[in-house]
Amino acid sequence: MLSPLLAPALALATPALASVAVPTAVASPDAPLYGDEARDRRSILAMAGAFDVTFDLRETVALVPGYTLLPSKPVHAQEVVRVAEDTPRQIVLQHLLVLRGRDGPARVIKHWRQDWRYEPATVLRNTGPNRWAERALSAEARRGAWSQTVWQVDDSPRYGGVGRWRYDGGVARWTSDETRRPLARRDAERDPPDDHYVGVNRHLLTPAGWVQEQDNTKLATHDDTPVAIAHEVGVNAYARSGSIPVAPANDYWAKTARFWAGVRAAWAAAIEAAGGLTLDAAPMPQVSGAKGLTELADEVARGERSPDQALASARAVIARRAAQ
Repeated sequence: MLSPLLAPALALATPALASVAVPTAVASPDAPLYGDEARDRRSILAMAGAFDVTFDLRETVALVPGYTLLPSKPVHAQEVVRVAEDTPRQIVLQHLLVLRGRDGPARVIKHWRQDWRYEPATVLRNTGPNRWAERALSAEARRGAWSQTVWQVDDSPRYGGVGRWRYDGGVARWTSDETRRPLARRDAERDPPDDHYVGVNRHLLTPAGWVQEQDNTKLATHDDTPVAIAHEVGVNAYARSGSIPVAPANDYWAKTARFWAGVRAAWAAAIEAAGGLTLDAAPMPQVSGAKGLTELADEVARGERSPDQALASARAVIARRAAQ
């Protein structure tokens, strides 16, 4: 999910511990532990807004001889998170990076996306290299649960998981089941020994905003057998901020939302038709289609193409990638 264009973005100041309020429980003792759909929806929608963000992923344990843990390199950025869809059973949150240069206007880049579905019949799972499949959930697994599907910058899939929002201890949090996921760009572009992750995704609401935590095992595949290379923890912290220039993000989204809605629909149609998705083998998004789709969106934002014209080209890109 992390773009290499984040480096010049805003560095965050860390608040003193004494200035952080401790959340207190507000639910009655008789409130259900989970399954409060209206409360869950409020928790998901609370992740929308304008945020200073810290992306911090750290390898913590080497699991094979001779492996050297990668040094931690926290990255700071600014994001505007917009509600792209809000229907009775689904909420779609779109992340937009706001990059402010020393000179000139802020630049907006469409970033990752998260879809939340209540009591879904299926979840889109990453099943292997460049492969995803819809997996059915049992009635018990669906009850009171939400799936979260995470999508790339070009709206192709990354991974999906399912879990329940909980509120005990006065903290709203959602934890996924353990899921397979492809390498993120931060790892894929350095030719690592591992080729996928198995991890757990956790979202928590905080006094400052919200946090996404990841517990990942990095694995390599040898003779069709996964071998654990290292453990990694990730903390992506979103702190609400009134200093972020939201106008450029709003302008970009107002001009391109229709185009990106069509892109989402095209990916969804390809997934529905095949019960999943198999993409070309190119590992990097800019090689395998993302650059084409984001460039089309930029042309729409600049008024060089209409959304319908750009969408016709986008559908052709998606059809080529999905016809594998």
